[in-house]
Amino acid sequence: MKKRDVVGPIMAVIVPFVLFELLKAHPSWDVSFVALKGHFYVVSSVAMLSMMVAIAVGIAGHRVRNIKVSFLALAFISLGETFTVHGLSTPNLMMHASHLPAVAAQASTLLATFWLWLSSMSSDSALIVRLSGLRGRLIPIWLIIIVFLSIVSFVNPHLMNLIPLDRNPLKWPVTCLVAVMNLITIYRYFQSYRYSRFPLQKAIIYSCCWLMAAQYIMAAGELWRVSWWMYHFLLLASMIVMITGLIRQYASTPSWNMTFKGLYSTNPMERITSCLSPSVRNLIQATEEKDLYTAGHNFRVTMYAMKLGEEMKLSPEELRAISQGTIIHDVGKIHVPNEVLNKPGRLTPEERDIIELHPVKGYEMCRTLGFMKDELDIIRSHHEKWDGTGYPDQLKGEQIPLLARIVAVADVYDALTSTRAYRKAWTHEEAMKLITENQGTHFDAECVKAWIRVCEQNPEVYEYPAHVMEEWDQRRMLHPGGEPKGAGVIG
Repeated sequence: MKKRDVVGPIMAVIVPFVLFELLKAHPSWDVSFVALKGHFYVVSSVAMLSMMVAIAVGIAGHRVRNIKVSFLALAFISLGETFTVHGLSTPNLMMHASHLPAVAAQASTLLATFWLWLSSMSSDSALIVRLSGLRGRLIPIWLIIIVFLSIVSFVNPHLMNLIPLDRNPLKWPVTCLVAVMNLITIYRYFQSYRYSRFPLQKAIIYSCCWLMAAQYIMAAGELWRVSWWMYHFLLLASMIVMITGLIRQYASTPSWNMTFKGLYSTNPMERITSCLSPSVRNLIQATEEKDLYTAGHNFRVTMYAMKLGEEMKLSPEELRAISQGTIIHDVGKIHVPNEVLNKPGRLTPEERDIIELHPVKGYEMCRTLGFMKDELDIIRSHHEKWDGTGYPDQLKGEQIPLLARIVAVADVYDALTSTRAYRKAWTHEEAMKLITENQGTHFDAECVKAWIRVCEQNPEVYEYPAHVMEEWDQRRMLHPGGEPKGAGVIG
């Protein structure tokens, strides 16, 4: 962890706070600067732009199956809409002086902080799982609610007397609440950033720092003073840094090109890679660098699992989950020592225990990065067995999530038909014999029957992945600038 990773966020809070207190301590510096039209145009224009970006971010979040991006969109919507009310209710511009501007400003940071705090929670927590079920409707519903409340408050500004967020006794408790939620959010994202180094996590950390500083200035500042104006620029900076982080995280040219190309492609490689966000690609590259074998294995298992999922009539959402969850199902192996991971001989019981921790390690890593529950189920449970003798949780029968049961068949098939350091690859017939014999004990019998049907209907299904990988590697050699560098398929 670099020193600036810690110093930067601390300074992002301290500098505005010190500057604000310095201005307040010198009244001759902290002059009154009344600019009604300037306040209206700057605040309203930027806030409305933020709402437009929020909607676009929400659409991107739905495409990449990342609930955290949806929550970020809701934070933008909340901040943008309430800040728009703040600008429209500028005293003596469009309406008489009231408490509405101050209440709207306080509400903007409170609501934005709430959604950012939610985005920091683990994807498998009960609340997030429940909200994930509303993922497609969450943004439209919230947008309707907040627009309705904004219109009501603008038409009836006297109602703000019922929620005096800008006055005691609520002003300072709200400020403390905003500070606590932002500190929790900063801590959680900082812990994730220490490992993954994703630009979006860093952006959220700085955004939360400035939200805290802005909230304090709102509570302690005096209207129209230079020190009071500071919080407007802090909120704008907060929005800008999040937008920048999102662009760097999700809008890289290769990712978006492949996303749209994948909508109509019949190429299996493109169907898989078009679903992957840069975050997932980074995890794949980290896994490949740890174990070169994993690169081809992850891709082949993903192709097998997707074919099996199609045979079992999974929904498009479930197939996307299989694509993103299976391609990193072994990401926990990053934490396995090389001497154990690549040992040519039989593992000792102690080494076996270390290997069997990789599903939990991968799960713990990805649950803080915004992966949906379906993907997390694949990562954690793909080594569970139908009879309850698998690991890490000894789940039994239908306790094992369906997608994990599907990946288990694909995973074992590829492991058997691939050459390892300790044995040669089995033939297709040998692998299918073992899998068939273990249906109802190791595997879900329905998944095995579906895999048999897939292979009998089209033998190319189990022959194709190796050919695709060879062609893909050749294309990357011909166009070395077109794909990220790395040892494997995606990296």
